[in-house]
Order: sequence, then structure tokens, then C-alpha cells
Amino acid sequence: MWEKNVDINEVKELRTRTLIYFGVGAIKKINDISKDLKSRGIDKVIVMSGRNAYKATGAWDVVEKAFKDNGIGYINYDKVTPNPTTDHVNEAAKMAQDFGAKAVVAIGGGSPTDAGKSVAILLEYEGKTAEELIEGQFEVTKAVPIISINLTHGTGTETNRFAVVSNLAKNFKPVIAYDCIYPTYAIDDPQLMTKLSPKQTRFVSIDAVNHVVEAATTTVASPYSITLAKEVVELVTKYLPKALENPEDLEARYFLAYAATMGGVAFDNGLLHYTHALEHPLSGVKPELSHGLGLAMLLPAVVKTIYPKKSYILADVLAPIVPDLNGNPDEAEKAAKGVENWLKSVGVPEKLENEGFTANDVEKLVKLTFDTPSLGGLLSVGPCGNSEEVVREIYKSSLKPMN
Repeated sequence: MWEKNVDINEVKELRTRTLIYFGVGAIKKINDISKDLKSRGIDKVIVMSGRNAYKATGAWDVVEKAFKDNGIGYINYDKVTPNPTTDHVNEAAKMAQDFGAKAVVAIGGGSPTDAGKSVAILLEYEGKTAEELIEGQFEVTKAVPIISINLTHGTGTETNRFAVVSNLAKNFKPVIAYDCIYPTYAIDDPQLMTKLSPKQTRFVSIDAVNHVVEAATTTVASPYSITLAKEVVELVTKYLPKALENPEDLEARYFLAYAATMGGVAFDNGLLHYTHALEHPLSGVKPELSHGLGLAMLLPAVVKTIYPKKSYILADVLAPIVPDLNGNPDEAEKAAKGVENWLKSVGVPEKLENEGFTANDVEKLVKLTFDTPSLGGLLSVGPCGNSEEVVREIYKSSLKPMN
């Protein structure tokens, strides 16, 4: 009930390694950010975005005016797609270098910010490629400043040090993590999120839930990541149905955005394990697959796998979704089925077979999980070890609904 005392129209400052302006109307803070950039000698930026959302949400009108009012030149790379690729990053980095950009401003969901983080690194390492970056072929210690204007309530990338970019030629979708790519500033303005489609509303919030279920149960989880996880699941369970019923509900968008931000902080501290490690091969093979949908299809099987090892934590974290868990290790199937039923209740009943994957694909997916750079790091902090058998069983159990 504490949410009832929150004025969603009052812009707050949330301070992690990033200064986040949070609340309805936060987009107006881009003027202050622009002034700060100019005072630091940054007079040219590259804007990373998709084709439409940055304009359709109204964000661009405010951003462009702030740039013009403060004498900041800009060039726009508007080709970023969901599951951004190394081709996007290389092309944008070349544009930015030719233009003389000294900072990156990303407007969109996780994809423009992730691609923008990668561009920010390449601007400091001229001559290097995105392929070399995501495969860890050179040491990274610096990047130009990054400003993330977030248009979704899911990824949390606006407040952490992670980025994901795909190399389609190899079906690789690795994760990079560097302290230099924490955004300097971020904007989370719920009024920019009301245009999300029902599908994307579901998928991005499911992403936030996955972040915390994993961050609370890795081998390096802390009381901090567990506490954040409990609050995130409670808020998503309460407010996702409201946002689906009324997409213009700013209160619902506010608390879903807050949940997503906490999710980003949680996995910055507790890291991630199986669900994300196994989803990346799915959308590496099928780039058109929404990340959140991929996670949703895997989550019940992951919960079933890890519950015996983390039963007390998961019984607490999942209480808003599966309220009658007692924390006994033998409740694994009950917990997993409860998660699957919740996903159905918010309109996501799909399993891997619905998206064209079959039992014949399992071995390829297992191989990609272990071959893709960086995913081994996620598997290494999984509570049930990092064997091929654990990965294989999760994929197999995710092909069809549970009995």
C-alpha cells in the first residue's frame, strides 16, 4: 500500500552508478543534461534509436529542442532493431566517428541502449569492430558518456554495466559487462511508455521478473539482490494486469518502470544464470524472437530445476505469483506450474514448440549455450552447476507445457 503515498508526477533522482531521473515528466530533464554535456565540452552526440518509437512517444520533440537550445549537434542512427546486431553497431560507430560525436544518447528500449553502449566503447577504440568487442578480443577500460532515455519497463540496462549485441553470422548473442558503460544519466518517464503494445508490455515486464528470479538465486546472490527481487515480483504481479487493461494508466507504468529499474540493479549485483544464458541462443538463432518471450518459455523449467537448491528464497520471492509455497524442496513442480499458470494469466502461454523449436534443435541450442562468448560466466553462477545435462534438461522441459 505504500505506493498510494507516491506522487508519480514528482521527478525523483535515483542514484546507482547512474543518475536516473524518474517520474512522469522526467523527459524534461534532458535540458539539464544537455547543459551539463555542453559545459564538459561535449557539443556533438550520436542518437541511437529504432525507426519510430523515439518520435511516436514524443521523446524526440523534447530531446531535439534541448540539443538546439544548448548548441549540441547530433546525428541519428535510427536502424536499431530488437536484438541489435554487430552490423548496427559497426555502422553507427562509423557514422559517429565521421561526425565527431563525443557522447551517445540512446532513446528506446534495451536495444538502442545496448547498441549505444557498444558504440560508446568503439568511439574510444577506433579501428576495433563490434565483433571483436563482443568476443572479448581487446581490453576495454573506457567509453564516451552514455545517456539512456528509456521507453520500456523491462531491461534495466539504463542503470547497469551490461549490454547485449548479436553476431548473426555465428548465431552468437553474448553479454558484455564493463564499468565504463554505466550510463552517466538515465531518464525513466512513464508517460513515454504508454504506447507499448500489449505484447511488449507483457514481455518487458516478464524480463524484469526473470532478472530478479535469477539475481536472487545465483551463487553470488546477496541479501540486497534478494530484497530487490521480492519487491519487483510484487509490483509486476500487481501492476502488469492494470497496464494491460488500460495502457494509459500512468500509475501502473510508473511502478512497472520502478520494478524494472530495481531489476536492473538486482542483476548488476547478483548477476544472472540459466534463463538468460539459455535464451540468448534462442534469439541468436531466431533474431525475430522477442527476448521477453524467450525468457517466459524457459522460466517454468528453470524454476523447477533450481527450486530444490533455493526453495526458501524462491518461496518468498514468488509468493505474489504462487502464494502457498512453504519453502520445501519437494515443491519444485508446484512452484514451476504456478509460474507457468501466471504467465498464461498475463497472456503468455507459449512454449518453445509454439515458436518453431523442436526436440531436434536441443543439441544445437546446448552447443550454442556453451560456445557463445560470455554465457559460460552466467552458467558458472547457476545454483545447480554448469553441466550440459542441466542445460539440456531445461531446453527439453521448455518445449511443451507442463503436465
